[in-house]
Order: sequence, then structure tokens, then C-alpha cells
Amino acid sequence: MEQYDKLYELYDRHDADALRALQDLVDLFPLVESSVALDRWKEINEELTERKAEIEVAFPEFGETFADLATRAREEQAFMGLDLYNKYHRAVNVFVLDVDETLRSTGSTDNEIPGDTLNLLTEFYDEGVPIVICTGQTLENVKGFAIQGLGSKIVHSGNVSIVYETGTGVFTPGHGADTKQLLYENLDDEIQAVFDDVRSRVISEAPERLRRGCHLQGNEFNVTMKPNFDTGSAAAIEIIDEALVYELDLLSDALSALDRVEGDVKRVSEWTRTYYADQDREIHSVLEQAGELPDISPTDVPAEMRDILDRIDIGYYEGDAAEVGSLELSKVVGVEKAFEVLSIDDPFAVVMGDSKSDLRVMRWVHENESGIAAAPEHASQSVLDFVESTDELVFDEGRAGDILRTVYALNRFADEM
Repeated sequence: MEQYDKLYELYDRHDADALRALQDLVDLFPLVESSVALDRWKEINEELTERKAEIEVAFPEFGETFADLATRAREEQAFMGLDLYNKYHRAVNVFVLDVDETLRSTGSTDNEIPGDTLNLLTEFYDEGVPIVICTGQTLENVKGFAIQGLGSKIVHSGNVSIVYETGTGVFTPGHGADTKQLLYENLDDEIQAVFDDVRSRVISEAPERLRRGCHLQGNEFNVTMKPNFDTGSAAAIEIIDEALVYELDLLSDALSALDRVEGDVKRVSEWTRTYYADQDREIHSVLEQAGELPDISPTDVPAEMRDILDRIDIGYYEGDAAEVGSLELSKVVGVEKAFEVLSIDDPFAVVMGDSKSDLRVMRWVHENESGIAAAPEHASQSVLDFVESTDELVFDEGRAGDILRTVYALNRFADEM
């Protein structure tokens, strides 16, 4: 209880808001060739140093830790960090971060990662904490904003890895032959043939409405249809719902061509739709509303057919994307490979994300006692249910930095204890 009592005293007797403001100015002060600006920065830094010294004197036992906390974490974040330390007794030693609608949000941050979030990530990087960016985006897109936000030096330092296209590949600059690993090349010929079939026809055979309303994301392996409308808009939701049904039909056609699948195209289509509707309540809802849900039971899907479908993922993201992917190439597989390349043998990760593909990583680290999960308030309901049932690390839209500040507090307590 002494830790909690002293923490109450810190935030009760010292103006932590002012310290955080000073720290933010020091961190984010623009680099300009001006003696006046430089003098002002020095004044701010000196004031910050003096205020931190006052805290160190007031709390001789926890002084340096408390001074750092006051400059980075709000009171509730500091207490949550202490709670997490007392629960896990470990510091976070790697970040696993989704990007779209997690680090950045089209709703509140103009689709850019906020400056304070990037600054905090840089702070953790300077402390030696690796960063794994884990996204459904293409590698080139991720590399672009990562270099723009974190800087080329950090991205190419050997301590940053990019798991892209939901785990089809891993890019870890600075690791020689292990720098780029195309995990989809490890899939067997049968599965690769299915994806080749779907990819070759997805645009050419699409109805005109889908060709006008969607585009194909430039993936290396996954087949992802994206809307030509604002993400989440009514028009985007409508066209992606249609794209989902269309992709299920394409997949059914490709599966019916396999030698070991017995059944005509219509029957295979019924099995495919029924299988994925049973797996995902959102897919079930889309098919039901479109009048495309077969009137058969999931138990009617033959074992041989189920064996193949168990390896293929249908990703539905309302108003954002409809995707055919491989369950053998999930984000979990990609993160495992990234940890291997980064030589993280005993991970304790913070996994931040908003979608069902992120949820798989969250569950994986939880089941292996290898980390904690955080999600934005607008995440998929299944993600929110999981996060709230574990450590309740839910943050406001565009405020991923709040979780980073909580983790900063956790790590400070771990260093102290």
C-alpha cells in the first residue's frame, strides 16, 4: 500500500499537468535555426529539470521514478501502470501495433499518427523496446508511413519489424537473409492454387457495380477488395457487403475445381457460405440480410470440405474490406516470426488493435502469459469484450498515446522494483 499512498501524494502535492506540458514542449519543440528558439528551449528544459529535482527530494525512495512518471503519465495512467505491475511483475519488452483505426484514426486524427504517439514510441525505442507493426496493409504502404513517422534510422535499425498483409510476410530491416520472409511461399500447392484462381478472376469477373465501387488492394498474396467510397460510409458498407458475397462465390468456384471436393458448384457454395456464417456472426448477418444464407446446418458441411475451409480465412470489415486470406498465415504466425528474427525469446508484449485479426494475437499472448491487450473504443465488439475482460485497456479514438503512457508507468515501476 505504501506505493499507492506515495503515488496519491505525488499527484496531490505536485503539479503533474504542468510537468507533462513542459516535457511535451521539450520533446516536440520544433528544430529551427534560431538562437531565440534555442534559448527558449533551454529555459523550458531548465524549468523541467528543476521541477523534477523537487520531486526527487520530496520522495527520496521513489524520487527518480516518480519524477519520470509526473512528466509522462496522468494520475489514472500511473495508477493503472502500478496495478499492471502488481498483477504481472514484468515490464513490457515489445510492442505489437496495428495501424489503421488503432494508432491512427480517420475519425479524429486526419488519418495521421498523432505526434505525441510517435514521440512516445521513439522514447520506448531509445530504451531498447522493439516495435512490431502488425497490419493488413501492403508492405510498401507500411514502410512509407513508418519511415515518415519514426524516421528511416529507427525503421532500419534492426529493432523494428513489419508484419504485413495480416501475416503473409514479415519485413525486418537489418537482418541479412532474414530481412524479408514471404511466409505464403510455405503453403502447399493446393492452397496456393485456390488463391491463384480467386485472384485471377476477382476483378475480371466482377459485376459492373462491384468493378465501379471497389478496387483490389495491391497485396502480394491476400485477395482484398476495398471500397471506392469513404471508409465506414453507407455506400462503403453496402458495396463491401456485396463484395463479401462475391468473394465467397469465387472461393466456392475455386474449391469445386479441386479433385478431392465432391459436389457441384451450387452445393459447394452452400457449404462454403454455411461454414463461414457459422464461424463469424457478422458474416452470418450480411448473408442473412442479403437473402444469401443457405437453409442447411453447419453439420451438413462434409469433413473433407471443412478440412480445407479450416485453412482459409474470410475477413469481413464493415465498410472497409472483404478479404480472402490464409489462416495458416495469420497475424499470430507473422508476430511469432518477427519475435524470432528480433531474438525476443521471452516476450511480454502490448498488443494494440481493433479487428478480429488483432484479437487472435491478443488471445495468443494472453494464453501464453506473454502480454496484455489494448483496443480503441470503436473496435469490433469481440475485441472490446476480450480487452474489457482482461485489463480493461480501452482508449478513446485517436488516443493510443494514453496506453503508451500507462505502459511507461508500468515499466518505470518494474525498473524500480
